[in-house]
Amino acid sequence: MSDEPIVMYGAEWCGDCRRAKSWLTRNNVPFTYVDVENDDEARDRAIEISGRKQIPVVVLPGGEFLVEPSDSELAAAIKVD
Repeated sequence: MSDEPIVMYGAEWCGDCRRAKSWLTRNNVPFTYVDVENDDEARDRAIEISGRKQIPVVVLPGGEFLVEPSDSELAAAIKVD
């Protein structure tokens, strides 16, 4: 895994966000969580990255990103078995 941080844009009311955040935590994947609910700049940045309004947006090292990823998509992208 790269030393670059993974950044997850999400909101506490979002079930997919809670699931992705839980998966990252359970798998000991270091990440920075950015709450878009009360931060207009963060929300705009997530939309700018993904081109969509769906969350979570998970930005991987190197700039690739996932939108509303499943647990298996996260595992494949982050190389966790």
